[in-house]
Amino acid sequence: MFRYLLIERERQVATVTLNRPASRHALSAGLQAEIVAAFEELAKDEAVFAIVLTGSGDRAFCAGLDIKELSEGVDLIGSGTDPIAAITRCPKPTIAAVNGAAITGGLELALACDIILSADNAIFADTHAKMGVIPGWGLSHRLARRVGAGRAMEMSLSARAIDAATALQWGLVNHLFAKDRLLEEAKALAADIARWDADFIRQYKSLIQECIGRTDTEADRIETAAADAHNAKLDPARVGQRGTN
Repeated sequence: MFRYLLIERERQVATVTLNRPASRHALSAGLQAEIVAAFEELAKDEAVFAIVLTGSGDRAFCAGLDIKELSEGVDLIGSGTDPIAAITRCPKPTIAAVNGAAITGGLELALACDIILSADNAIFADTHAKMGVIPGWGLSHRLARRVGAGRAMEMSLSARAIDAATALQWGLVNHLFAKDRLLEEAKALAADIARWDADFIRQYKSLIQECIGRTDTEADRIETAAADAHNAKLDPARVGQRGTN
């Protein structure tokens, strides 16, 4: 049912692969719509517990908005289609396996995921300043939350690219792998996550997201309320004997 995506289900892990290699997986209107549809579908799929997002080949993860379509008058900026929101709304853990260049919209796709793994040949850039377009998918706050305000300012205001080693040093990505190992490692991490009780993992992911950016006092209050509600239902004698799928 998808023209620009490949979706593979392997046990409890789904791998979503951007598949417009001739355009370096640029975000055309069609690809944006398919990302939204795919993540909405996978969010409802009870057999899927974790999702990996990557690009086909080893040249690019995603090169950003499709410049050719923009030049033809296709409104890719104010279209109302938001693939980033579809990923961030997904209650299941998401892992970006950045297999090449992640430029602007491609960087936003990666940042929308819970965990970012990178090939050692990848590059990352925010070129909104070069294009003269203000981001509308959350890049201005998600990048700063990952790497800190000063480093985000450097990337966004200069439009300079950073290499994978710098991305690792800055905390933008969790791990670097040789490009031929990246997808295997991403799937292995997804499988480790998918071992545990799916409802618990969704609840824990939601709790972490809710606490990010709050003061310690606010976050402690939120965590305590969640712990009281959840842990009161546990049988102490069975703690440590449950939790796997």
